[in-house]
Amino acid sequence: MTATAPRVVLVTGGSRGLGKGLVDAFVANGDRVIACGRSDPEPGTVAVPFFQCDVRDPDQVAGLFDAVVQQFGRIDVAINNAGGTPYAPAATMSPRLAERVIALNLLAPFYVAQRANAVMQELPEGGVVINIGSTVAIRPSTNVAPYVAAKAGLVGLTRSLALEWAPKVRVNMVSPGLLRTELIQDTYGSDVAAVERTVPMGRFATAADVGAVCVMLASPAAGYVTGSELIVDGGGEHPAWLLATVRKDPAV
Repeated sequence: MTATAPRVVLVTGGSRGLGKGLVDAFVANGDRVIACGRSDPEPGTVAVPFFQCDVRDPDQVAGLFDAVVQQFGRIDVAINNAGGTPYAPAATMSPRLAERVIALNLLAPFYVAQRANAVMQELPEGGVVINIGSTVAIRPSTNVAPYVAAKAGLVGLTRSLALEWAPKVRVNMVSPGLLRTELIQDTYGSDVAAVERTVPMGRFATAADVGAVCVMLASPAAGYVTGSELIVDGGGEHPAWLLATVRKDPAV
């Protein structure tokens, strides 16, 4: 690759929601972006090359990387964005559901990172893997216990892979807080503005916010950053005791 050739960036779960925002961010940066997802997107919704792949299946992941490298010659940046969970109480959640959540949010990023590393170690410039986490890894949350555990595990996985694969491959993690997506009302209820007021910045994160951070971490400006987790949460959330306390001075 010449100094002026665009990088090849792979975004898993890149057809909608945060993934689509990440695709848009890297396209705007001048990169050659490829998206993948478990099912084909609606026609006209994804403007970059798309590959169908269930990233929970290591054989499908291997096939994905073979196909992308065959067509584009390399992969410089891999974004582990595919993830998510349905809501279910921990007391009654089925073992099958728990296993599927762990597979999607922890094992799948490992499979993708493994294949990305194999490609990037052979590139003169190396490469970058970015895992998309969540602030649920550092705070309790109801009805998503395996998801919380998987995202917490992804923190440790990120640090361990960064240690093993340096200096050619940098591995970092970006963890959004409350995020504005198409399912915002299903997640937070009808009074979204009230929930946004719990964030010091006064609003939810957007896909563009997270995308800008990922572009930065994938750039030479972050060339000495690996094994790190960057929290993108607008300052966090007000403690429950603070929300429950009536204060006369709104600045306190």
